Amino acid sequence: MLRSIAASGIAGLAFAGLLFASPLSAEVVKSDERGFVTREVAVVEASPKQVWLTLISPAKWWNSGHTWSGDATNLTIKPQAGGCFCERIPEDPDPNRITLEGSVEHMRVVHAFPERALRMQGALGPLQSEAVTGVLTVALAQSEAGGTTIVWEYVVGGYMRYEVPIISKAVDGVMTQQLAGLTKLLGPVGEPVSAVEPMPAPQAEVKPAEEAPDSNAATDEKSDRERSLEEAVRDLLDG
Repeated sequence: MLRSIAASGIAGLAFAGLLFASPLSAEVVKSDERGFVTREVAVVEASPKQVWLTLISPAKWWNSGHTWSGDATNLTIKPQAGGCFCERIPEDPDPNRITLEGSVEHMRVVHAFPERALRMQGALGPLQSEAVTGVLTVALAQSEAGGTTIVWEYVVGGYMRYEVPIISKAVDGVMTQQLAGLTKLLGPVGEPVSAVEPMPAPQAEVKPAEEAPDSNAATDEKSDRERSLEEAVRDLLDG
């Protein structure tokens, strides 16, 4: 569990072996004294809607070995701005004393666009004890084969007592393992690739001329929002 790993101060070394345990495309794409960026890519058979619904249910796919309670069923994500990616710490059953339930905030949602992108801020695992900020972005895009491309990027910056070259590879390994769990549930499509072609932005739907002006305005506003998100997702996919 992360509790014991963090306490021992050797989290980086403990996680490093995970880098070689998964066939998913994964790498530390940038690293210096200020922080690092990890990126994982996978393609699954499921539709963006299926991916989204599974993504926001971490109890189904997160590895229990990387929780504070030792059980992924205690994890939840509230997919809205300000929502918590939280973990419940159950009471410790002890007939000789009264115990209390605890909790952990792993990350906080800052952007939730169903079927498109989920962005959360938080320092995961052993990084929680350091003066760093982490931003996890999970971008979804329809693949040409009919499934969904998942790009999973974690950006970490700030002061930390770990050696960046070591902890960056360790965190990349953990991120890869979590995406592997999600991918396994959704049905992987062949071998993941290290880079994917950006998908074109969806065309704005043309409304019949007879519709009321306020309906057209609402549609235009939605189309602009979708185009803005598509541009951000393409930037991430191009990486």
